[in-house]
Formats: sequence, C-alpha cells, structure tokens
Amino acid sequence: MNVKNFLLAGLAGGITDFLLGWLFYGILFHDYFGGSEPNLTYIFAGCMSFGFLLSYVYVRWANITTLMAGARAGAGIGAIMGLMENFFRVAMDNGALDQQFGVDVVICLVIGAGVGAVVAAVNGGLSKSAT
Repeated sequence: MNVKNFLLAGLAGGITDFLLGWLFYGILFHDYFGGSEPNLTYIFAGCMSFGFLLSYVYVRWANITTLMAGARAGAGIGAIMGLMENFFRVAMDNGALDQQFGVDVVICLVIGAGVGAVVAAVNGGLSKSAT
C-alpha cells in the first residue's frame, strides 16, 4: 500500500467530510435534526475516521483513482453507513422509524459521494505523479 497516498487522501477526505457535514448538519438541516451544539473535537475525529476508511479501501484494495468512480463508491459506502447509523439510532431512541431516518441516509449518501470523489482524486493525482 502506498502510505503517502493513504495519508494524504485520507486527510483530504476527512476535511471534506467535516466541511460537508457542517454544511448539511450545521447549516441546512440544523433545526431539522434538533439544533443542539455537538462536541466538534469528536465530530472532527469521526470525519477523519471516515476519510481514512475510504482512503484505505480506495488505496489498498480497490485502486480507485478517478473522481466519478470515487463518487460512486463513496455514495454506496455512505448510504450503507447511513443505514447502519440510523438503525442504531432508532434502536437506542424509540424503536420507531421516522422521517429523519430517510433524510439522514440521503445526506450520508451525498456526503459519502463527495468524500469519495475527493479521496479518489487525491489518490489518482498522487498515483500519476509517482509514475
């Protein structure tokens, strides 16, 4: 595995996740999801984790290096993770599916596509410069 690609693409992906999350959850849907103020340190750590997860998959296993392939893979992974997170949320809250469930899964899909595109673009750019 190319460690430089993994680290730089993961960092770029994590920052993208943080910024897109701020846009969707902090601005566009702030009141819809409750409007409480989260601990940004943990939010940033979670965003970096997602960026490095996609980077690991793209660099180590899938060799995803184009913007569109990265966006498609990221959308799929984001949607699956959104489903997982929301099933856990429903299980811990009230046990009933609500409208927030579907909205959040779509947001996770969109954010996943953005993060995936950035991770793939950085990985592709670094791969081209290495040859």
